[in-house]
Amino acid sequence: MAPEAQAGKQPTPALLFDTFNAYQRTQAVKAGIDLEVFTAIGEGKTTAKQIAERCGASERGTRILCDYLVIIGFLTKHDSSYGLTPDSAMFLDKRSPAYMGTVSEFILSPHVVENFDHLTEAVKNGGSVGETKPLEPEHPMWVKFARAMAPMMAMPSQLVAKMADPDADKKLKVLDIAAGHGLYGLAFAKQNPQAEITAVDWPNVLEVAKENAAAAGVADRYQTKPGSAFDVDYGTGYDIVLLTNFLHHFDVETCETLLRKVHAALADGGRAVTLEFVPNDDRVTPPQAAAFSMMMLGVTPSGDAYTFAELDRMFRNAGFARSELHELPPTIQRVIISQK
Repeated sequence: MAPEAQAGKQPTPALLFDTFNAYQRTQAVKAGIDLEVFTAIGEGKTTAKQIAERCGASERGTRILCDYLVIIGFLTKHDSSYGLTPDSAMFLDKRSPAYMGTVSEFILSPHVVENFDHLTEAVKNGGSVGETKPLEPEHPMWVKFARAMAPMMAMPSQLVAKMADPDADKKLKVLDIAAGHGLYGLAFAKQNPQAEITAVDWPNVLEVAKENAAAAGVADRYQTKPGSAFDVDYGTGYDIVLLTNFLHHFDVETCETLLRKVHAALADGGRAVTLEFVPNDDRVTPPQAAAFSMMMLGVTPSGDAYTFAELDRMFRNAGFARSELHELPPTIQRVIISQK
């Protein structure tokens, strides 16, 4: 709201009160996931008594939880019956193929959350001062990330593959950097029978990617290079190098060092395909992408959510000819395709 429009508005502590209590929103959704409240409602248990019996909880506690989930927008209520919103039905009912309840196991893990107990110090420092050091070699949190976050990545991985390889009818050599669960590289392999994937990540994390490659039936076209993305010999001749949710962990200089290595690994005419939270130049819109800078302040020494102008400059400084920004609806991220 513009300052002149706010001038006649009576100040209220409502936003401040809601924000001080915002941790309750997080824990209420987590409790709903843990108790399978959303799944119970999807199965047709719609009263507090029915939901409580299905979830092994008290009727009073279930009624208070469900009412709160209505208030914050995750359930509907008509008379004494609760229902799922379209978002909850899609992402929080365990029967849905797009179920994302496991994401809470990483996003709400102590590795992530406890860093924000030190946010005042992080702001003073300009980077994380928490106990968790996620960029240390083979940190166990990345195994949890690979297993817990995979459901959230299923749809964007398929969208990225279709964008970068729409015809899927030619031989394709793909390097997947910081592959994690491997879903982004695997999406190329599943849609293009001539695609061969090489995944780079820590050895313990690559075990998860290899499991997913075997489950997808493409293990014969999936190889791995364990180790740090900054140290591993990538090889050369790649048509596509994938950089999905990786650059935001580092400062500009470190990103450019990595991108020069990526540039050298690409064949002539090859492309780097980057998936990131990319805020607009104002750094406050769109809200989810812009707010990701706060996540990086809390958990990394010098990471950030970079604007397209900043990313474009990094790629040019690393030797790339040009970069193009693409929206990726309905996700909250954007894709940058950079040409060698």
